[in-house]
Amino acid sequence: MKNRILNSISLLSIFLVIVSCGNNEKAQPAATAAAPAPFPVTQLETKTVTGFTEYPTTIEGKVNSDVRAKTSGYIEKVYVDEGQKVRKGQVLFKLETQSLSQDAGAAKAQVNVAQVEVDKLIPLVEKNIISPVQLETAKANLAQAKANYSGVTANIGYATIKSPIDGFVGAINFREGALISPNDAIPLTTVSQIDEVYAFFSFNEAQYIDHLQRSEGQNKAERIKNSPDLTLVLANGKEYSEKGRIQTSTGQINQSTGTIQIRAAFKNPNEILTNGNSGKIKFPIEYKDAIVVPQTATFEQQGNVMIYKLGENNKVETSILKIKGTVDNLYVVESGLKPSDKIVVSGIGKLKSGMAIAPQETSFEEAIKPVATLFRN
Repeated sequence: MKNRILNSISLLSIFLVIVSCGNNEKAQPAATAAAPAPFPVTQLETKTVTGFTEYPTTIEGKVNSDVRAKTSGYIEKVYVDEGQKVRKGQVLFKLETQSLSQDAGAAKAQVNVAQVEVDKLIPLVEKNIISPVQLETAKANLAQAKANYSGVTANIGYATIKSPIDGFVGAINFREGALISPNDAIPLTTVSQIDEVYAFFSFNEAQYIDHLQRSEGQNKAERIKNSPDLTLVLANGKEYSEKGRIQTSTGQINQSTGTIQIRAAFKNPNEILTNGNSGKIKFPIEYKDAIVVPQTATFEQQGNVMIYKLGENNKVETSILKIKGTVDNLYVVESGLKPSDKIVVSGIGKLKSGMAIAPQETSFEEAIKPVATLFRN
């Protein structure tokens, strides 16, 4: 009997120990959960920032003049090479003129014959031997002969083809021995004036309206004049040394593409740019006194850009942001935040709406610094 009592006491003691340990294990997580986790937060500030939108562009010389033949003939000599700088009036091509010279000789002979006929009839008319009508007919024949002769000599002049402008020679599409005519579909070459070049790019309808509304001025001309300077990114990825300015637009939306073409001008003192270059236009957009947040402080949910802001009792709450622009690593916020708000800067993947945190104050400038890239491809 005594042994039974001792065994019962032992079992009871073991049970109480197990229960006590279990209670301690349950109490420890509860105590841990009660302490809010630290998260960095920052007080929002407004900033004036400038972002850039890029548009594909094609480059053309300020003047591109097609060189075409004014008469038919075989090319006898090409005096220039592709890419060569030429002056206005410089000879570029010479056509064979032997047959034209023969035609000119025959036409000159016709002029002489017609002149002799007129000279012969004048005294006869004066003596009333023949009718004045005959003389007038002879004079008409003389005028026709002179016109024919002038046409042939003009063609001889056209056989020497000169540059219409100062500029640079483009592709030469015909060489010595080629038969050319004024009706050829392609020109002999194109001479481009590139001391200043045009960059053509396109806005869609919304971008065009936004641009006009952002620019100061009472009319389109004033708004274009007040447009910001443009940066040209060359095909090698480097920025061109000269800044450009918008000069004009087509003024009408292309109904097929929904775009409007813009023409900007760039000085080209070093002749780096030429007709046919390609690149990108960096168009600056200034956001004055805007609310900006680092993109790393946001997350997407059901197509919305979200952020955690600090609420009462240090509890976080989500807010849907409407974004009006992107500048480097920052979002420019149109709505969803106020300058007086505080936001959680990082660690957002561990948060849930309504969760209490221990805010760790971080300066705004530190919060919006770009994250350094540790690895590059």
